Amino acid sequence: MSDEAAISDVKKEIESGREHFKQAADSFRHAAEIKAAELKSVAESRVGELKTAAESKAAELRQRARTLTDDAEAYVRENPLRAVATALGVGFVLGLIFRK
Repeated sequence: MSDEAAISDVKKEIESGREHFKQAADSFRHAAEIKAAELKSVAESRVGELKTAAESKAAELRQRARTLTDDAEAYVRENPLRAVATALGVGFVLGLIFRK
């Protein structure tokens, strides 16, 4: 075999290797794009679930706050002297604590 034939064979092998590498890279890129789309879909779904759960919890906490406010208001209306005395006592104790 002549040097030119050997060089030609090496060039063909290099070109074949290049094509094989390009096909492998394209295949890898395609698989990565599919996996990225799957992960994006899962993440979006999970975010939606978390958002719904957070909204539900926030609504529940708002309702609890309303209930506590209504209960406190009803207690003060029914027991005004006791409520004022309790508030004064708590204020006095907090004043002692924070003064130090």
